[in-house]
Amino acid sequence: MNTLTRKDVKWQWRQKQQKAFNKLKRIFTTKLVLAAPDLDKEFRVKADASNYATGEVLSMKCSDKLWRPVAFISKSLSDTE
Repeated sequence: MNTLTRKDVKWQWRQKQQKAFNKLKRIFTTKLVLAAPDLDKEFRVKADASNYATGEVLSMKCSDKLWRPVAFISKSLSDTE
């Protein structure tokens, strides 16, 4: 679906995009995706980058000792970036 946001790509919603959208919708509506932040708990940031994108996740250590995502961001990079 990321391809649809590129400026030189013609918008075409096809079966492939619909399938990806349905999968994302199912995940976001059936599973807990993000934990509510609790400022009294430990946090960590994980970041990654490639030649074409960056991504970061802010996670919190929960009572069960598992790290749960609180926020995330990703960005496609331009040729200059």
